[in-house]
Amino acid sequence: MLNKKRQEKATKAAEAHRVTLHKNLQRRLEVARASGDENLLRQLEVEATYIGLS
Repeated sequence: MLNKKRQEKATKAAEAHRVTLHKNLQRRLEVARASGDENLLRQLEVEATYIGLS
């Protein structure tokens, strides 16, 4: 029972982390687009692919 609860907490924490990464990356992409920074935009797109958000 304790292991199951621990696993559920770990799963929830991992999902929260993924959501936070996604939100931060989206915000960074918006800023790069707004500023016209094509180099940064390409780097962020690679990052999105690397962490599995794209």
